[in-house]
Amino acid sequence: MTSMKTVEITLYKFAELSDEAQQKAIEKLLDINVDYEWWEFTYEDAKRIGLEITSFDLDRNLHAKGDLLWSAPEIANKIITEHGESCDTYSLAKTFLTDYDKLVEKYSDGKDLTRVAEDNECDFDNDADELEEDFRKDLLEEYAQILSKEYYYLTSKESIIESIESNDYDFTEDGELY
Repeated sequence: MTSMKTVEITLYKFAELSDEAQQKAIEKLLDINVDYEWWEFTYEDAKRIGLEITSFDLDRNLHAKGDLLWSAPEIANKIITEHGESCDTYSLAKTFLTDYDKLVEKYSDGKDLTRVAEDNECDFDNDADELEEDFRKDLLEEYAQILSKEYYYLTSKESIIESIESNDYDFTEDGELY
């Protein structure tokens, strides 16, 4: 013979918990915003401007790896149109385009400063390759910073509380998720 029991549990919204219970709830849900592929939006943003991020690390060796999908000038121009002036990527793109134009001018025939002279193409290509590689590295460094900032925001107390409240979670009195 089975004996049935009824147990009543009082549930609380996050704001109703004691400070101690709130802290416990936050600690238990520390990875709530990063337990999935949280970096996808940053990867998509990078791909939209022509940079494919293949991996990243947020440890002491903060970095991102990746490749340019288009020519560096195309990417720089896409950044100028897609990213706001307050973005560091915008500044990188502006600097790159200025340096690239100076390189074209340097290897021009002196008359048409917007074209590389045929005799100078080899030297131009070598210098342009170096400039483009530096641009790629600088972009990847910037995206590593973007990923780092995003991760630290998503694991911040503020972001965790936003997720708890937007998901309308219920808790026991001691801060355990119900």
